[in-house]
Amino acid sequence: MVVIGVAAIVASRSDSHSTSGAELAPASLVAKTTSVPASVFDAVGTGTATGAPKPVKAPALSENGKPEILYMGAEYCPYCATERWPMVIALSRFGTFSNLETTHSSPNDVYPNTQTFSFHDASYSSPWISFTGKELQSNQQQGDGYAPLDTPTPEQQQILDTYDRAPYIGNSSASSGGIPFIDFGGKFVSGGASYDPSVLQGKTADEIAAALHDPTSDIARGAIGTANTFTAAICSLTHNQPTAVCTSPAITKIEATR
Repeated sequence: MVVIGVAAIVASRSDSHSTSGAELAPASLVAKTTSVPASVFDAVGTGTATGAPKPVKAPALSENGKPEILYMGAEYCPYCATERWPMVIALSRFGTFSNLETTHSSPNDVYPNTQTFSFHDASYSSPWISFTGKELQSNQQQGDGYAPLDTPTPEQQQILDTYDRAPYIGNSSASSGGIPFIDFGGKFVSGGASYDPSVLQGKTADEIAAALHDPTSDIARGAIGTANTFTAAICSLTHNQPTAVCTSPAITKIEATR
């Protein structure tokens, strides 16, 4: 996980794209990423996912009467770049994104220039859940760090401070304040990358999206495997709706192991 300081967490919001390296994602890329066949999800199962959202006993997280999924990350972060692919894939099984952007992780960090999406300026609509994506910083360097983007609310900051640490994520030696951090309705949390970031190295966004449709590819086994673990967590929030997704073989198998 990438550890970020307090200054990054409380960074002031800037809606100007001059501070972000993101651009509106091509419709063809979004369509390719969000149209993975059900047969691929079932063939991959959990694939090479190295972790799954961990259950927590926390106050329910909701928005407009729907369970809320909260993501907190940053555009420069290579682990966030890795995790956004399964986030987009899983959430698209329950609803629709608008204004997704493409970006890449920092060229000066591990797994440099990992191609990915950004949730900055994106919106999401679903009959069953709500989604809030906070990109705390861009991938544009500013001083010794990166330019600020989104500012969490005090409530979101409290969630991060409380649950982005062991024993809720990682292990007893894990440091707190890492990104990405995901809260699934106050019922599950996830931190860091859930599959090997190296499988995305050197790939264009289009190449990554195409590989998602091949269940034997390393990219699909990582990203689709993780998306299935996210989907199972979300299904627990939606009372297994939609049925076609939540009663599929891959999801019922994951739920049976909890």
